[in-house]
Amino acid sequence: MNKTILITGAAKRIGKEIALTYSDLGWNIIIHFNSSKDDAEKLANQINSKNPNTAKIIQANLDVDSEVMRLVDEAKGLFETIDILVNNASTFYPTPIEDISLEHWTNLVGSNLKGPLFLINGLRDKLKESNGSIINITDTNLSKGVANFSIYSAAKGGLESITKGLARELAPEITVNAIAPGAMLEPPDVVWTDEQKEKVISNIPLKKMGSEKDIAQAVKFVAGAKYITGQVIKIDGGRSLS
Repeated sequence: MNKTILITGAAKRIGKEIALTYSDLGWNIIIHFNSSKDDAEKLANQINSKNPNTAKIIQANLDVDSEVMRLVDEAKGLFETIDILVNNASTFYPTPIEDISLEHWTNLVGSNLKGPLFLINGLRDKLKESNGSIINITDTNLSKGVANFSIYSAAKGGLESITKGLARELAPEITVNAIAPGAMLEPPDVVWTDEQKEKVISNIPLKKMGSEKDIAQAVKFVAGAKYITGQVIKIDGGRSLS
């Protein structure tokens, strides 16, 4: 029987790379997406062309409580088990204090904190049955504070906090960890200049940008390591050391 991984925000970038990594291992892949339907379908077709009937897609807006519950119900019905949950989906944009609004709060906290928490709650029985793993994708910059990103930082900081709390609460059946990426990708719809990239790289001890593969390999290792729980693993080339 194939094992199953559910990845939120799996249609592009880091989520897509995680999906492809586990497809190469022969796993069933549940690809969650919100608005990137074409990309999700393309990825599922790519996976199914190699491993037939192993990739399924589910649309849900993680800001909306009823859609999170629908995602839970649909995911439970697709395959026999759910062995890994990766909370990767994220909304990211600046919220300067003078422009802050309740809509920003709902949007950023919904996708980055509330949605993941209630998804974990909805799937915890399935994950317990499989002695599964939960991986939350956070952000290595949280410890320093980032101007103009207070709501995003609060949400991701909250996700790190529930990672540690749930590691205690869901043990010993389920491991819960976080992966905190550093500088590796431009934000969506942004292209850095060579000067901007050089400035970022100058602050990284390994003197290079990371990649989606670095995160996918970290997820693979941590999810499979059954004596690691409650940890936040920074994948940032050493940038957080300074």
